[in-house]
Amino acid sequence: MPILQIKVIPKASKLQIIKEKDVIKIKLTSPAQKGKANKQLIELLSKRLKLPKSKIKIVSGENSRDKRILIEGLSEEEILSRLI
Repeated sequence: MPILQIKVIPKASKLQIIKEKDVIKIKLTSPAQKGKANKQLIELLSKRLKLPKSKIKIVSGENSRDKRILIEGLSEEEILSRLI
C-alpha cells in the first residue's frame, strides 16, 4: 500500500493538484480549521482516484501542511497517473 507525501495549501482560490519536482501539492479552498481542509483533501482524493473515502487515510500530519497519506487498492503508478 503506497504512502504519498503531500503538501497541502489551505484557503486557496481554487482546488488544484500540482506536481513540483518530487512533491505533490494540493491546493484546497477550505481553511485549516476543525479538520475542514483534511475532510476536503480526503473527498478530493477519493473523487480523483475513484476510491471510497474509507480507502484513504492520513497517516501523519493531521495538524500540518505536510501530510503522509495511505491509499489502499492502487499502486503508486496508478495513483500518480490519476492525480496528475
